[in-house]
Amino acid sequence: MYLLVQANEYHKYAGLLEQSLRLRKRVFADWLGWKVSVSGLYERDHYDDLQPAYLLWCDEQRERLYGSLRLMPTTGPTLLYDVFRETFPEACDLVAPGIWEGTRMCVDETAIARDFRDMRPERALCLLLLALCEVALNNGIHTMISNYEPHMKRVYQRAGAQFDELGRADGYGRFPVCCAAFEVSPRVLAEMRLKMQITEPLYRRPEFFRPDVIVAELASA
Repeated sequence: MYLLVQANEYHKYAGLLEQSLRLRKRVFADWLGWKVSVSGLYERDHYDDLQPAYLLWCDEQRERLYGSLRLMPTTGPTLLYDVFRETFPEACDLVAPGIWEGTRMCVDETAIARDFRDMRPERALCLLLLALCEVALNNGIHTMISNYEPHMKRVYQRAGAQFDELGRADGYGRFPVCCAAFEVSPRVLAEMRLKMQITEPLYRRPEFFRPDVIVAELASA
């Protein structure tokens, strides 16, 4: 299942969020070799102190994490402008209430191989991208911005995502870092579901869902 966890719910999903920080350390520090903030077994930076939202993919018991990513409004501090500013042209204005940044997207390949034996890591990433599109669309977001290494472009294309690469730059790790704007729309969602042969929504909105309240709370964080 896929959960959108906001600041007022961190305590309810503390175990999953802890697993996410451990996974981020293994993926971004140990495997990719990024210069990220590591403390013991966790990768956590000051953006996690700004009450971002987290999209978590977990089992139905909400005990085991399969993947996660972090969502932040571009109207506040972002990695996009603070760290990766050289990856897109000066002429691009990427700050607006309907434009959000997605960071630290990763999947636990070991957990997925154990519980979904026929699922390849690329398929798992594609599912997380589809769930992200659903969540963004449900929350009034029309554009997602992400920085990524070039090999991820293949995954985005396989998922059916629609995006424009705005630029790229060296000096952040072993590979260049790219910046792209991803369209969020019913059309794109339909194309992604068709491409991935998914007929039912992955993300189930919670009861008493109020997208206007969620966007307002996250944007003011």
